[in-house]
Amino acid sequence: MKQFLTACMMVFGFIAMTSAQDLTSGPSISIDKDVHDYGTISQGADGGCEFTVTNAGTDPLIISRCKGSCGCTVPKCDKDPVMPGATSVISVRYDTKRIGPINKSVTITSNATNEPTKVIRIKGKVEASDVNSTEGAPLKPSSAGAPVNKE
Repeated sequence: MKQFLTACMMVFGFIAMTSAQDLTSGPSISIDKDVHDYGTISQGADGGCEFTVTNAGTDPLIISRCKGSCGCTVPKCDKDPVMPGATSVISVRYDTKRIGPINKSVTITSNATNEPTKVIRIKGKVEASDVNSTEGAPLKPSSAGAPVNKE
């Protein structure tokens, strides 16, 4: 009987030790999604999206840098520390004047103990808008003064 109780206590102690290790010591970054999918959007449409960052650790999380993979992807990060359990927002703006597929990334650098460098992505497709068609386009004057279609 003593051996059974000793074995149970050892198992219980092992479980208690492993569950205590689940608590993240120091700052820990957690993001609501790894990828934002725009789907198919029109040229010139709103190219903004947001990612929510949570500090799942025990110390303040400091995001020191957010960098887009190219000039058409502009992230904006709050430089204020994110306290344990608190959230912050990373805003990303994509230039939708560019037609074609979207597959860009944003690299987040922080003091997080779990992922000091975290990469999030945006994807989708920008289709040409009908604004460029000549049908219904405003008339511009010709050199003779008579209006002609803009082509």
